[in-house]
Amino acid sequence: MASNKKLLVLPGDGIGPEVVRETLRVVDWMAKKRSVSFDVQEGLVGGAAYDASGTPLTDETLADAVDADAVLFGAVGGPKYDDLPFEKKPERGLLRLRKEMDLFANLRPAMVFASMADNSSLKRDLVAGLDIMILRELTGGVYFCEPRGIEDLPGGGKRGFDTQAYSTPEIERIGRVAFDLARKRRNKVTSVEKANVMMSGVLWRQVMTDLHKREGEGLEYENMYADNCAMQLVRNPKQFDVIVTDNLFGDILSDCAAMLTGSLGMLPSASLGAEDPTTGRRHALYEPVHGSAPDIAGRGIANPIAELLSFAMLLRYSFDMGEDADLVEKAIDNVLSSGLRTADIMQEGKAKVSTGVMTDSILKELDKLVSG
Repeated sequence: MASNKKLLVLPGDGIGPEVVRETLRVVDWMAKKRSVSFDVQEGLVGGAAYDASGTPLTDETLADAVDADAVLFGAVGGPKYDDLPFEKKPERGLLRLRKEMDLFANLRPAMVFASMADNSSLKRDLVAGLDIMILRELTGGVYFCEPRGIEDLPGGGKRGFDTQAYSTPEIERIGRVAFDLARKRRNKVTSVEKANVMMSGVLWRQVMTDLHKREGEGLEYENMYADNCAMQLVRNPKQFDVIVTDNLFGDILSDCAAMLTGSLGMLPSASLGAEDPTTGRRHALYEPVHGSAPDIAGRGIANPIAELLSFAMLLRYSFDMGEDADLVEKAIDNVLSSGLRTADIMQEGKAKVSTGVMTDSILKELDKLVSG
């Protein structure tokens, strides 16, 4: 059996514990059928951590995350916590993990399984076979920069303000990840900003263009304004391969791309840190794109596929287990092709199943794939 890999599991809130629980069934399957063993540790984050300790992320859990080979994350948040102070809100736990682990590269693939093309709000021919990667810079920009706040104005009223800033090293390191990803895909990179109205965008375009000239040999490269990119994602999404952009635009564009696939319940993500030059190890956190969906929590109808696909990304990017990642993805594809659907992706003529039955079916398909 392969040496154990340290996996920290943070289920979180809402449907997070439900979809993580289903994914751990696949982890157990791999230990039995693929001789790959994980040392699994579980911790609290978000509202669950606040309920237990008064903070959305304890220092102890953060230390466990830093020490782990990879973190599998569920979801955080819910209306129960809406009135908490800003620094105590469940989402601050996730943001702290990203910042303290320096998870600067957020990978959000948008893939359309053949059997799911009719789920998209776009025409089938626009999305069938879609496979794009949006790479979002995750630890800089307007979500983290200072100064920020709300101040009183003379004579009444208030002024809210945030700061958007990027440095050359921040842009270059996310650009290099984009080039590496593109070389393993279709060799095209689209760098997205608003250089026509934002000085941070001017620098982003300059740095990315220069980086491509120095280090992008063999790659097709283009610059694009963020508003045009949003339009092109709806007009002709298959023109893209890797889209690399800043924190704010990446947040918006990746959700736009997500809906090309028909459901947020289908989409995984990976957040990666820098590779250690000595060990090759990097901090990494994997999570579904969907939120905690408190309205359906506990009803057994959540779609586990985004979490399962996040686990497949974990296998691929943290443990170099591409063959096993392919197995998970193929099993999911086969089950969807058989006509099984959870409520969020239900189509006429298909069979609606629960969260557990969907995972049961995927596990059976995994058995078939390894025995055949």
